[in-house]
Amino acid sequence: MSFVETEERTALRQAVRDLAKRYGPNYVREQAKAGLKTTELWEEAGRLGYLGVSLPVEYGGGGGGIADLAAVCEEFARAGCPLLMIVVTPAICGTIISRFGTGEQKQKWLPGIADGTFKMAFAITEPDAGSNSHKITTTVRRDGDEWVLNGQKVFISGVDESQAVLVVSRTTDATTGQLKPALMVVPTDAPGFTRTMIEMDVAGPEKQFQLFFDDVRLPADALVGDENAGILQLFAGLNPERIMAAASANGFALHALDKATAYVKTRKVWRDTPIGAHQGVAHPLAQAVIHVELARLMMQKAAWLYDSGDDAGAGESANMAKFAAADAAVEAVDQAIQAHGGNGMASEYGIGALLSAVRVTRIAPVSREMILNFVAQTSLGLPRSY
Repeated sequence: MSFVETEERTALRQAVRDLAKRYGPNYVREQAKAGLKTTELWEEAGRLGYLGVSLPVEYGGGGGGIADLAAVCEEFARAGCPLLMIVVTPAICGTIISRFGTGEQKQKWLPGIADGTFKMAFAITEPDAGSNSHKITTTVRRDGDEWVLNGQKVFISGVDESQAVLVVSRTTDATTGQLKPALMVVPTDAPGFTRTMIEMDVAGPEKQFQLFFDDVRLPADALVGDENAGILQLFAGLNPERIMAAASANGFALHALDKATAYVKTRKVWRDTPIGAHQGVAHPLAQAVIHVELARLMMQKAAWLYDSGDDAGAGESANMAKFAAADAAVEAVDQAIQAHGGNGMASEYGIGALLSAVRVTRIAPVSREMILNFVAQTSLGLPRSY
């Protein structure tokens, strides 16, 4: 196993960094304040091929792996230009469709996902199910040559800027009568599909929604892949989701540490010595760097395992990577604010706004408590606690 990045990925990182710097954190902040999206950045990233690096070449992608897409995600976040929908559209939806979709489905959706002209949201969480996917009540049933979808979802990102949503629902197994997962692609303009925006304290261009499906009729090809492989297909998308969430959190952490380092190198309070020379300032930042780099290593391991075809191994590492990255990001941002003193909460320095963003990484897309449950059960072999 080698985590040494190739020349191609190093070049990819630099190219993404150069693009992100042309926009910068002020662009994202101003778009969010105005209630606008980061459309220009997304579209340019798509035209340049960065959004599709992990998708198959024959459908307009770069033919790389999740490790390449994670590098793209991390660099955008590190530059202060996080693109949340990278985690959703190419990483989750694009991966599931490219691995399990029919030839027609791949041709229909993947080229647009790869070049940034088609966005697809992902809907799994429900009000009464939370992290328990076994309690999902959104159901789909056959009606002749069509499917009929009913149910609701909550905390679904980017629906207002997406043309479709990949919905995790359940259908009845004809042999057992039990409900089993079914992944359906639902156009956002489908009759019977409505949404309500959820007001959030996290300031960002991407919005959160509650979704309602009332007898939404869908064509036969709305079902992604095999009706009997729903759970396998679902987790094939959730592992990349966790890897990308880790990449985003690591990027946030590095962004905060970059700012803090630049500040403490020049800020002078006692005589002519920069405050970065004082151990009380330097050591907490150094410790944060160590924790971020450890989290990045676990993220790279998870991506390597996933790209190698080891879904089980990737699941364990992806959850650990997400857990470690979230904690490292919270620590890094907190220490960056502390190093800035009062300036850490001033809008001019752009650090305080990261607080809520990195705090979310400890909750979504899966809570740290559920990751601990998973690791206790899977890694340690302990009895289930839930």
